[in-house]
Amino acid sequence: MTDDANALMAAIDLGSNSFHMVVARLVQNEVRRVTRLSEKVLLGAALDSNNCLTEEGQLRALACLERFAQQIEGIDPARVSVVGTNTLRAAKNGGEFRRRAEKVLGCPIEVISGREEARLIYLGVSHTLADDGERRLVVDIGGGSTELILGCYFESQERESLHMGCVSYGLQFFPDGEISEPGFDAAMLSARRQVRLIKSALKKSGWQQVVGASGTVKAINQVIAANGWSNQGITYAALETLRQHIVSVKHYDKLSLPGLKESRAPIFAAGVAILMGIFKQLKLDSMQVSEGALREGVLYDMLGRIQHEDVRDRTLAAILSRYQVDVPFGEKVRRAALHGFDQVEKGVGPEFERQRDLLSRAALVHELGLAISHSQFHKHGAYILRNADLAGFGKLEQQALAFLVRAHRRKIPASELELFSKKDRNTLIRLSVFLRVAVLLCRGRNDKPYPDFVLEMKSEVLVLIMPDGWLAAHPLTGADLIDERAFLKELGISLRYR
Repeated sequence: MTDDANALMAAIDLGSNSFHMVVARLVQNEVRRVTRLSEKVLLGAALDSNNCLTEEGQLRALACLERFAQQIEGIDPARVSVVGTNTLRAAKNGGEFRRRAEKVLGCPIEVISGREEARLIYLGVSHTLADDGERRLVVDIGGGSTELILGCYFESQERESLHMGCVSYGLQFFPDGEISEPGFDAAMLSARRQVRLIKSALKKSGWQQVVGASGTVKAINQVIAANGWSNQGITYAALETLRQHIVSVKHYDKLSLPGLKESRAPIFAAGVAILMGIFKQLKLDSMQVSEGALREGVLYDMLGRIQHEDVRDRTLAAILSRYQVDVPFGEKVRRAALHGFDQVEKGVGPEFERQRDLLSRAALVHELGLAISHSQFHKHGAYILRNADLAGFGKLEQQALAFLVRAHRRKIPASELELFSKKDRNTLIRLSVFLRVAVLLCRGRNDKPYPDFVLEMKSEVLVLIMPDGWLAAHPLTGADLIDERAFLKELGISLRYR
């Protein structure tokens, strides 16, 4: 692969309304956009009454991704990041679609939580604004959710994701495209009620700047500017004028305004109602609009990982500090776990690095649950990790981390593997074995290094070779290995040691 190809990066956002892709080149640590594509897929409207994506909707989405795949061909897969948002969070068959989409794209898809989406949106927006030190409120109205974020410079402090979006509100308040004043007002009132839940937290911190991001806000701004209703970005007065024009028509197909794209018309009324609800509830006067959005945030987050400034490591460092975890002991277990992993796996490439990083992080936090109770602490630690707001982690990655902590001792919870694909299950079982062996061999909180063991794994046979005389000198570990043999046997793994 050429140096130029290595410098390319791509981010893909699988939104509820549209799919977006941006390809950029890394030039002297700066991200410069090369290609930007967007297609209206309406994935959120493809959810049936059982919250499952219809086959028709999936095929429409996959066809879009086939076109995207042509644009990222030749880019190092480690520099392609794909994220799914609200609809894939909600869809019961989201995992099935994700696997089909991954096959088309040739790279993994991370379904991210609402607060992680908010963090990435803020990151994308902040890189398009001047670093003036002012606290800013960022608003992003998507197809299925709306994010409100408070932050300063490149760091977000308050991140909220509300279950309202222009696609979902369009279906709920403007059925079959019918537009009415009562329907519009009901949508706006519903948005206000959602914002009321987080208003006090936002107001407590305060802000000096209000910024809107992504398609809905940009479309509203374009219409307001094209009609000359404001020269200060989006204002409430301009929104009220826009509202009057919208409710004067009976159906979205009759909604024609300078600056409004035909493809945006079906969800435009819902988007305006949501934004008016936010303005009214937070008493906003005006809003400027940013070119940055989720996909740019994904790019900058990936750049941080490439430059070894991974927000996931900062997140875990904070949680280790908060729960007063014994970090030196965690580091010792981490080194032992990676020692075993490297002997057995001996791989290269993005997938190998992802597995190694996941094992490394699980080892560091494996004792997290001790802050709650020594009894069943592995279960307590898994619960915390499964339910905490972990910045930088995708939902599946967070669940995998929680599983490894849960499975590092005692009986391995095979039933919890049902959350994962067959391939991921096999990976997690192998990673849990490396972590379990490391924990067994690092008994005792002292400065002594772990023994220089050799680990071999062929098919379902795990062979642990210890230094001569070590097991005889450590009978308690020998007893633990007898128990471990029984636990692994339940997973079909035969443990042999000497």
